Amino acid sequence: MIRSLFLFALIAAAVFAAVTLADNPGRVSVDWRGWRIDMSTGVLVLLVWGAIRRAPGRFLDMRRGSRRDRGYKALTQGMVAVAAGDVGEARRWARKADALLDDPPLTMLLSAQAAQLGGEEAAARRYFEAMLDHPDTAFLGLRGLLMQSIKAGDKVEALRLAERAYKLRPETGWVVDQLFELQVESGLWSEANELIASAIRRKTLPAAGARSRRAAVLVEHSRAAEAEGDADTAFARAGEAHNLDPTLVPATLALARLYKARDRAAKAERLIEEAWARAPNPELATMYGKVISATEPLARVKRFQRLFSFRPDHPESHIALAEAALAARLWGEARKHLNAAAGQSPTARVCRLMAELEESENGDMESSRKWLARATTAAPDEAWVCNDCGAVAGAWTALCGNCASFGSLAWQAPPRAVRLTAPGAVARSRTAALPAKAKSGASAPARKNTG
Repeated sequence: MIRSLFLFALIAAAVFAAVTLADNPGRVSVDWRGWRIDMSTGVLVLLVWGAIRRAPGRFLDMRRGSRRDRGYKALTQGMVAVAAGDVGEARRWARKADALLDDPPLTMLLSAQAAQLGGEEAAARRYFEAMLDHPDTAFLGLRGLLMQSIKAGDKVEALRLAERAYKLRPETGWVVDQLFELQVESGLWSEANELIASAIRRKTLPAAGARSRRAAVLVEHSRAAEAEGDADTAFARAGEAHNLDPTLVPATLALARLYKARDRAAKAERLIEEAWARAPNPELATMYGKVISATEPLARVKRFQRLFSFRPDHPESHIALAEAALAARLWGEARKHLNAAAGQSPTARVCRLMAELEESENGDMESSRKWLARATTAAPDEAWVCNDCGAVAGAWTALCGNCASFGSLAWQAPPRAVRLTAPGAVARSRTAALPAKAKSGASAPARKNTG
């Protein structure tokens, strides 16, 4: 009723003003800085009335804008405080931003980070879980919960959250990396293979690096399938791994072994010979000895002579042929190739083979012991060494058994232990070795030239 009366009064006032202006027309002139503006009184009244009507709205907009600006400033300052590790400041700015900004999803991240900074993981978790209810912040909430699960060592929960984050943002690089890491740590080789294949299609990961990672996953998938008795899947995955990365020795070894199991020894031999031509490796030589059909020692030497022919310049070719010659008691042939492999600095393995040769050919135990003693100080043989932690593995695996890093094992010489000398120790040792007169500062007599 009151609103109706107010509206009626407003209409009556407008009608009265219109009648008054119609009965009393007039003009208004404004002179300002050389400009002259002429208008009717009615136009001026309308302009003034419009300005008065819009004034409250503009005032409220200005106030809301100022409040929003101060809220964003508080949010920014809070983020800076989190980055600086200032718990008190982060909490203070989080409360202020929450009070100024009528946008809870926007301020929950700051509040969660401030809680984490203060060690309040339970409070941070509540904030992250609340963020899941808002589409705009659900991904950030998942990231926060995922990091909490990893920190707590809850790999099962972390895997579940990573899968959920991947469904939301399958093209986000860190999500792919995190999910992949959790999958391989859990032995989910099939899922990890699908993830990498999808990442390659989406171009989330560089194709070259992703192909190598996928090949390593496929080798492990092949091993797992073989252990479960699924020979067909094992064979298929090993073939895929070899096609993706022919230089990956474990892939070649797995495929050659499975070819042999399928009575296709000739194919296994060719596979190893091709790999040997690229990069000789003692594990390839061992597998070659298992897949070749020859059983007589002399016939096996001939087969290894064929393998030798693919890389006659490489020490591993000489060692492989020398081992076959030793087994066939061809002492001269074995010595010739061991000397070629030894060069000026024989490795520990060559030293051990020389010791075996001296004992087997001549029964010379003294020479054999000398070679064995030399092996203890010789250059270490190449092995599977982790590029991340330096650990040496007895066999290749996709995950380092020491630090669990993926794809870090490489065939190389292990690092040798180096004795570190404390600063000044070298100078002291040199001083101790000087003659007494030299220590005291007296000049040493010149040596007489007797030549």
